[in-house]
Amino acid sequence: MSRLSLVPTPIGNLEDITARALAVLREADAVAAEDTRRSRGLLEHFGIRTRLERLDANTMEARADALLRTYEHLAFVTDAGTPGISDPGAELVRHALALGVEVDVLPGPTAFVPALVLSGLPTARFTFEGFLPRKGGARARRLRVIAEASATSIVYEAARRLPSTLRDLVVACGAARSASVSRELSKRFETTVRGPLGELLVRFEQAEVKGEVAIVVAPAEAGAEPADRAAAMAAALAGTGVTGRQLRAALEALGVPRNEAYAEALKHPEPPPGAGAG
Repeated sequence: MSRLSLVPTPIGNLEDITARALAVLREADAVAAEDTRRSRGLLEHFGIRTRLERLDANTMEARADALLRTYEHLAFVTDAGTPGISDPGAELVRHALALGVEVDVLPGPTAFVPALVLSGLPTARFTFEGFLPRKGGARARRLRVIAEASATSIVYEAARRLPSTLRDLVVACGAARSASVSRELSKRFETTVRGPLGELLVRFEQAEVKGEVAIVVAPAEAGAEPADRAAAMAAALAGTGVTGRQLRAALEALGVPRNEAYAEALKHPEPPPGAGAG
């Protein structure tokens, strides 16, 4: 029977790869890779000469079945971490199962587990949110789920979008909600910063951040009322200069009921024309 092996690769430090992962990459008939140039460097570092085939999100539908049929044993690697977590690996597994191909997944590196443990927040129950939708109602709904969650939430984000996502989390969860931001995990300049979301926002709005980051957000306090969260959202938005009608619209976009959004907007009216001019 044909076999597909999902092989985790290091998220930073190359020494994190396992002996079993190296053995599978050597023994496979081919290695399908999300980015062949990046994966070629990894294979060459360990002296592995297995054939590489491109297989990413853009080529998955056109190439997956053919590769699974061509190679008796196909290994799959993504840019970093465990395939199937916020990458095309999950889709490849669906193709393999539909064809009756045996699938095995090797244990190995992934970013959200060390980020969770490093956060110092509760680990008994947690949800992995991956990358949030970029905008619109889908993003607002996911932010509201995080705000109301009774378990710790983990979010992946690109460095350039970190300030905007922290800003949205402050609006959804309140500036006082505990959180952490981890970057460069397992690399030389690994850092984890912990504190209230409002403080993290101030810090990272003024800092240059590179690479991808993991944001960990504490669960909501038991018994918190929706109106309290609406007030926290309104206060956070008003603190950035969003008031009056704009505040009401922003609250409604984040899922606050219209009557609550209207009431909170009244508490933060727009300044009169010319206010603040000197």
